Amino acid sequence: MTTALVTGGTAGIGLGFAHRLAADGHDLVLVARDESRLDQTATALHDRYGVTTTAVPADLATRDGCATVEEHLTSTPTDILINNAGHSLPLPYPHSSLDDEERMLDLLVRAPLRLAHAAIPGMVERGRGAILNIASVAGLLPAGTYGAAKAWLINFSESLRHDLRPHGIRVLAVCPGFTHTPGASRLQGVPRWMWLTVDQVVTQAMKDLHRNKPRSIAGPHFRLYATAVHHAPRRLAARLARDRTRAHRR
Repeated sequence: MTTALVTGGTAGIGLGFAHRLAADGHDLVLVARDESRLDQTATALHDRYGVTTTAVPADLATRDGCATVEEHLTSTPTDILINNAGHSLPLPYPHSSLDDEERMLDLLVRAPLRLAHAAIPGMVERGRGAILNIASVAGLLPAGTYGAAKAWLINFSESLRHDLRPHGIRVLAVCPGFTHTPGASRLQGVPRWMWLTVDQVVTQAMKDLHRNKPRSIAGPHFRLYATAVHHAPRRLAARLARDRTRAHRR
């Protein structure tokens, strides 16, 4: 029986991965801040799928929270790590407080960095493993500090993929577009046809993981978007990013 650790595993894309992995027979370790909700989710997944579920309450935006999860990763064999925990800010830089900006970067950058560092030695020793870093199509464009953090996560993932391939470890950057999650409920001005479901994101990611692809982008419109951005002049790409950011905030 293999074990998967999912951060931010009580809602949205993280919960979607938890359901998929449990349905496939993986034991689960779920990490989130809300201990009550975490326990309820772990119990519900155990009751539904019959797998072992472990709840690890931790705030990954803090060093103590990261240390708690790192200790679990170093002491308990983990076959799949899904770095999903994260959030964005409602205002563009520099209109959010600096404390909020730093907290977001701690969650989006420092936490995946540290958790991967804790998980990799055991995966290397066992000669197998997988790391899925949940980034965003926002990381494909110059889209504020959130986009910059996701761009870092995409590049970090692709670097790890190259370095860890000889050890039998797969690494995938998952880049969702607009996805129906609790955190996306505040977004306005986005056409209905652009939205993805959590199941679409998770299903595409699992397919791309098995195909050993470096990135996973669900939805043909977002794959076309990614291709266009890759080939667009940087000035046009920056304009697309500004338009996309305005759509978030209307």
